[in-house]
Amino acid sequence: MRQLLLATGIAVALAACGGRNEPADPAVQAPAASAPTTLADVELIPREALFGNPERAGVQLSPDGQYLSWIAPVDGTMNVWVAPADNPGAAKAVTQDTARGIRSYFWTYKPGTLLYLRDTGGDEDFHLFAVDVENAQSRDLTPFPKTTAQVVGVSHRQPDTLLVGMNDRDAQWHDLYKVDLASGERTLVEQNTDQIAGYIADADYALRFASRSRPDGGMDVLRRNGDAWEVQDDIPFEDVLTTAPAGLTEDGRTLYMSDSRERNTAALYAIDTAGGEKTLVHQDPRADVGGSLTDPRTGVLQAVSVNYLREEWTTLDDSIKADLAKLEAIGPGEVSINSRTLDDKHWLVAYSAAESPVKYYRYDRGEAGAEGTLTELFSGRPALDDKPLVPMWPLELKSRDGLTLVSYLSLPKHADADNDGKADAPVPMVLLVHGGPWARDGYGYSAMDQWLANRGYAVLSVNFRGSTGFGKDFTNAGNGEWAAKMHDDLIDAVQWAVDSGVTTSDKVAIMGGSYGGYATLVGLTFTPETFACGVDIVGPANLNTLLSTVPPYWASFFEQLTRRMGDPRTEAGKAWLTERSPLSRADAITKPLLIGQGANDPRVKQAESDQIVEAMTAKNIPVTYVLFPDEGHGFARPENNKAFNAVAEGFLETCLGGRSQPIGDEFAGSSITVPTGANGVPGLADALKSHTQDVRK
Repeated sequence: MRQLLLATGIAVALAACGGRNEPADPAVQAPAASAPTTLADVELIPREALFGNPERAGVQLSPDGQYLSWIAPVDGTMNVWVAPADNPGAAKAVTQDTARGIRSYFWTYKPGTLLYLRDTGGDEDFHLFAVDVENAQSRDLTPFPKTTAQVVGVSHRQPDTLLVGMNDRDAQWHDLYKVDLASGERTLVEQNTDQIAGYIADADYALRFASRSRPDGGMDVLRRNGDAWEVQDDIPFEDVLTTAPAGLTEDGRTLYMSDSRERNTAALYAIDTAGGEKTLVHQDPRADVGGSLTDPRTGVLQAVSVNYLREEWTTLDDSIKADLAKLEAIGPGEVSINSRTLDDKHWLVAYSAAESPVKYYRYDRGEAGAEGTLTELFSGRPALDDKPLVPMWPLELKSRDGLTLVSYLSLPKHADADNDGKADAPVPMVLLVHGGPWARDGYGYSAMDQWLANRGYAVLSVNFRGSTGFGKDFTNAGNGEWAAKMHDDLIDAVQWAVDSGVTTSDKVAIMGGSYGGYATLVGLTFTPETFACGVDIVGPANLNTLLSTVPPYWASFFEQLTRRMGDPRTEAGKAWLTERSPLSRADAITKPLLIGQGANDPRVKQAESDQIVEAMTAKNIPVTYVLFPDEGHGFARPENNKAFNAVAEGFLETCLGGRSQPIGDEFAGSSITVPTGANGVPGLADALKSHTQDVRK
């Protein structure tokens, strides 16, 4: 049931703990009968089943209820498929991508027309395409070089057009256009000369509110007054990651706000746009209000969620209470509503749990608030049916200075025979650090966690200070603490795992992407004796060059970055960034390191990985460097993801002593290159000799 509230944020990249706590119950507790006693007793799950193309993903219903759609492979590349809603077997592909594939699409209110976003080689210059599903013809609605589209408005009152932000005039700021879906013609609505970070329009596309960053790192909420903007509200820097407009009702009378001012956790408020009266809708002292459900026609809020250990929903509208109860009865995992028809008679529902990949259902609502009919459609990854997936156990750990760190532990099946969330004996462990760092780990199915657990490793993910979702105090506790208290939290997490018998101090790897990659490099440079090895995926090594090369359209967030990290425009800031950069301590690395990088990454440029590799090579410190010429901030193509994970699997087996599936033909279709250190992973050099590189942008 997830329609995320509007929030500010970016991604650069990761995790932490202290005292012993009892694990909470997982969503699904598998029977302990005939439990395996050794890793060899557990079926090895093929990487293809975990990381290859799903059979179906992103299933939706069109607003008029006529079509069922999803993303699925065409000759190995993900494309959009559409079927009559009452006949899924008659589906046909309506896009013809042959390169990176399509991963993000949604329906418009123009009958038979959907939209999808696509970049080139991971450069994040996302163009917006419209597709006529009857003739499968696509049109680029943003056909301008170095342009990143931002969809601002899609309305059933304006079914033939939409509002789109485009930064082709000024790379830093998006001008706002109304775009005709049939012709692609754009009409300027507003030239963004006021450094607007985001717009909110009503259902008739009249501009109502906007947000603008300030030099102090705070944010102004602006209100439209004629043809000009006036400041309506002030969001201080301390609240800017937890306070933001969260939606406008169809009639424009109510603005929803996620707001942490004069409190810690972000509560949800309804604001009367005429008189300014502010009404509390929902709050939770443990965590920020996060998800929401709104009526598809009116935009009125119907349910909200808070995610502390697990996501918990509160129903605000009695008319959907029976519906949500019906969906919750699917199982003890988590339910999301992917789409609702405009008349709200039909919903497309997804269900999953930590040990259960997503399944899709059609839900036909009953009359007058009665419960409706739920029909299972299909599984997203049927290849994982009946495979030995494991639970994920939520934990509350303590940092050395008393912060509560919500964390998640997955144990190999053979290491928890009685399925109580406690290791029967120590096993090797991977500390898996999340990106952001202004993001969070949460409960749910994770291919990465299941893969590592199946290979014999405990997996611990920790929401270290600086993570979001647990109130502004916890997030702001990470300010200025890169490679300091944020890292202390990770070290505390490792110590908890050792003290709890999950692992031993000599068998812990650190791994992560983006900020998680940075944390990996910090682990091997600032605390080189803590970890047996590290896997860094698109992590920054030099914080000065990281901040000097952020994408231009991050201009509205730049002041927040400098206040939370360091300001490269000042001598003190540059010195701080240098001190906290792993590159400055590259000669301290003594443990094996694997680095993965996308050549087109606009956030953490290739130079970040190149710098640390060059520094290590100059000092004859071994490193294995995997580079993909058609990837950006992470590995989107399944062929590349599988290829990197095949390398990582062999690397971790050598380091920690788990098990691995041979590389075999896992490089087929990938663009993998290994500029440095191919001999550091068993079988890698030989696999590269027979590999024919396949670059697809």
